[in-house]
Amino acid sequence: MTDLLPADDRLIVALDVPNALDGLALASTLGDSVSFYKIGLGMLTGGGLALANELKDEHGKKIFLDMKLFDIGATVEAAVRGLARFDLDFLTVHGDPHVVRAAKEGAAGKPLKILAVTILTSLDRADLDASLIREGEIADLVTERAARAFEAGADGVIASPREAAAIRALPQAAGKLIVTPGVRPAGAALGDQKRVETPAAALTAGADHLVVGRPVWQARDPRAAAQAILREIRDI
Repeated sequence: MTDLLPADDRLIVALDVPNALDGLALASTLGDSVSFYKIGLGMLTGGGLALANELKDEHGKKIFLDMKLFDIGATVEAAVRGLARFDLDFLTVHGDPHVVRAAKEGAAGKPLKILAVTILTSLDRADLDASLIREGEIADLVTERAARAFEAGADGVIASPREAAAIRALPQAAGKLIVTPGVRPAGAALGDQKRVETPAAALTAGADHLVVGRPVWQARDPRAAAQAILREIRDI
């Protein structure tokens, strides 16, 4: 039997399940293989904040709250100030500079890291055209949005693994985090993701953390799926 590898904070498992009870059951199944979890908007009404607190306080896990906040500055600042009262690690907001600046004001004095969304990894150029986003290659737009988010004070950005290297090369990226969804182990289904890479490729390109959801929680053996990712990245 292969020895189990310890958890690695670079792997963040997305608890994209219907409610807190299902999330807690999955975390129990994964056990010591996973130390960092993402809780998203889809679970907010299913006890997401309660689950975040329980995983943090009772199980010692790190928590990434993926809310992708976007609103006028005063509203974003108030929302982040409220969320910062919880002992969370990461929070996402949209990467527009006014949103990032407001979020940083709301998180002032707290260890909560504000991560700016560049362009969602489920979108391609056709989607941007439909949303009236200006012309240009996605990689260039992502890199430009990342630079502006860093200048506005973001602690890190959310970007596809395919853009990680270009973002890491930015002067503004020094000391900043790159967190990459759209990560799929070799052979895994793409789902709704369009700009994907393997875990090893994402880290090699400059990512600090990988967000993996369905390839873990939809697996017949989620713990084994997490262990396979840990084996892939352990020497990187």
